[in-house]
This record gives sequence, C-alpha cells and structure tokens, in this order.
Amino acid sequence: MFQSDENGVYAIVQASALRRTFAFGVLFALGTMVIYTALMQPPAAILLVFMLGFGAGALWLAEKMRRATLSVIELTETEIRDSNGLVLARMDEIIAVDRGAFAFKPSNGFTLKLKTKKPRAWAPGLWWRFGRRVGVGGVTSAGQAKFMAEQIALRIADD
Repeated sequence: MFQSDENGVYAIVQASALRRTFAFGVLFALGTMVIYTALMQPPAAILLVFMLGFGAGALWLAEKMRRATLSVIELTETEIRDSNGLVLARMDEIIAVDRGAFAFKPSNGFTLKLKTKKPRAWAPGLWWRFGRRVGVGGVTSAGQAKFMAEQIALRIADD
C-alpha cells in the first residue's frame, strides 16, 4: 500500500483538462445550434417548443458538467469522497470493483458495487450513484482512475 498525503488522501481522480474542455464545447455547441436553428427557421409550434427546451437543456447540462468537473474525487482510508465533502461510498460498504472492458461503467473509469442502496446522485463527467452502484469516470484521467480502482480492490481484498 501507498502512503497518504498530509490530508489522508491516498489517490485522486480529476477531470482531464482537454477532455473537460471538449465535452463542455460539444454540449454548448449542441445547445446553441439547436436554439439558433429553432429561432432562425421556426418549425411548427410544438416542435419549436421542443427544440428550445432541448437546446436549453443542453446548455444547462454543459454548465452543470463544467461546475462538477472542477471538483476532485479522493480516496481516503475510510471513504471515497469528492473535494466538496460529499461521500460517494464508505470503504466498508464496497463489495467489488468492476473495471473490465464489458463492465457497465463510465468512460475511463470503474464501477463500485455496494452492500446497500444509496440515494441517487450525479456529477456529470465525474461520477454517478444509482442504487447499489457508484460509477467513477467520464472526462477523467484513465491512469488516475485505474490507480484508484486498484487501490480500492487491494483494500477490499485485505478485509
């Protein structure tokens, strides 16, 4: 096992700057183009409302992802948390780490299987939690995510 830093953090996963910028740009461009198209060539009323709503939703998602990817996921002795203090999962709740090629996981990431259900939560581009599963990854660095997944797997194997 590795030593923790002065804050008790063993590993971190953060958004890659290039991936973060690209993902934000794609969502922002999609929202902008849909709204622009709806206003410049107005379709039928119901389609206009749909297009404006879809474009606004894409812009909202781009901003939510931009804010979410500013934080960092940290692995400590007892928990996995984000830098805002929100606990994704406690170490004693984790049953397994799934990081295989055919696993249901975020891009460049891994999935944790928990003993009990947790409330749903989502930080676009960084992590999600649904039922007994926590997915870490998205626009994150693949190397950091792999290191954290291996550290978690080693820790739960020791228990």
